[in-house]
Amino acid sequence: MAEVLVYVDHVDGAVRKPTLELLTLARRIGEPVAVHLGAGADTAAATLAEYGAVKVLAADAPEFADYLVVPKVDALQAAYEAVSPAAVLIPSSAEGKEIAGRLAVRIGSGIITDAVDLEAGDEGPVATQSVFAASYTTKSRVTKGTPVITVKPNSAAPEAAPAAGTVEQLAVTFGELATGTKVVSRTPRESTGRPELTEAAIVVSGGRGVNGAENFGIIESLADSLGAAVGASRAAVDAGWYPHTNQVGQTGKSVSPQLYIAAGISGAIQHRAGMQTSKTIVAINKDSEAPIFELADYGVVGDLFEVVPQLTEEVKSRKG
Repeated sequence: MAEVLVYVDHVDGAVRKPTLELLTLARRIGEPVAVHLGAGADTAAATLAEYGAVKVLAADAPEFADYLVVPKVDALQAAYEAVSPAAVLIPSSAEGKEIAGRLAVRIGSGIITDAVDLEAGDEGPVATQSVFAASYTTKSRVTKGTPVITVKPNSAAPEAAPAAGTVEQLAVTFGELATGTKVVSRTPRESTGRPELTEAAIVVSGGRGVNGAENFGIIESLADSLGAAVGASRAAVDAGWYPHTNQVGQTGKSVSPQLYIAAGISGAIQHRAGMQTSKTIVAINKDSEAPIFELADYGVVGDLFEVVPQLTEEVKSRKG
């Protein structure tokens, strides 16, 4: 069976959930070979093996942490040349998509971004995407070279499938451009105790109907009761009610959780583009004609200031 390269998203060897999803998807089209760059490969190897990596190609060098993107592209290119894979899978983050684009150019291959599903085809992997502001679902495949595919978080449930996970050192030669952009400082992100927005299984978002930054507390309370991330519409962000880092939509972040709760959000196409691939959508809005209801699996026509606190209390009581 052909091998499939999977780029490992990790923090000092702690493997992040999107990588486990990629390993699960990779097994549909071949044998997963994980590419771990930076410190912590020995720590990560057990987790990668548990989810199906037949081997782990590991490389550690200061360039991966000290410079942006290009050293990682150099390493992935080296892995590609060593393995001759059937496909290369990369998490669909901002950095991941830049790595994928650069790699595809270097190896002369086609690229598919923001896939939400992956299956084997007679002529190569077939990816499912939501396109044109999530108005359509398409199935695509790369017709030239080795497919380079980025996959949205929460596109698949991670499934354990123990494999050897043998760690092998990857020899990487960095090009002249590898040190072109240096990281000069880092500031740790302030922790809220909530999951990362793009990776969360549940997202609770507030919009114009929240009517002020001081009222976002009820959105946060519901999110905390569910163990969810907090999102916001562009209208709420533009009004200064919530940080831009939490914006969901075409000009914000794209999410695909198992459950998406939209409170006080009308459902403009810009917002829908960022959350339409959510598995279950619940809308709370006092306007029964709001476009969000066309998309919702469940809708509550009512005042969010009455509905959301009741929902929060119900969740807490059931947990208790």
